Amino acid sequence: MKVSERRSNGGLGGVDLSPMLDVIFQLILFFLVSTTFSVLPAINVNLPESSTSQGVETSSITITAQEDGSLWFNEDKVSMKELEKLLKEFDTGDRPRNEFPVSIQADSNVTNGKIVSLFDVIRFSGFSAVSLRTTGKK
Repeated sequence: MKVSERRSNGGLGGVDLSPMLDVIFQLILFFLVSTTFSVLPAINVNLPESSTSQGVETSSITITAQEDGSLWFNEDKVSMKELEKLLKEFDTGDRPRNEFPVSIQADSNVTNGKIVSLFDVIRFSGFSAVSLRTTGKK
């Protein structure tokens, strides 16, 4: 019995890349879905260092004071008057205002007077659970 060889005439030889592309796309999707993104404010501030800092729960309100005097309410740039209005109108949901956490993220070069003014505006708005953000000493 003679076995005849079959040859494809005119066909291009090569490797089928579609299974490899499927695996690559699945890996990309896996890494995109499994990656956790850190949600930090996009405002650049040089926080002061503290050796006694403690972690607190992430609040819904972050007030940022930059060295140049600008204020931010979460991600929005505001003036001191606008900040007071926004705090008074802020909906805390089921939590009482005096227990709702507010954090101040102030540049290390912001004056003490500016921080005290922020504390006053926050407390006049009914919030009393106020924390200062710092970085740990290295």
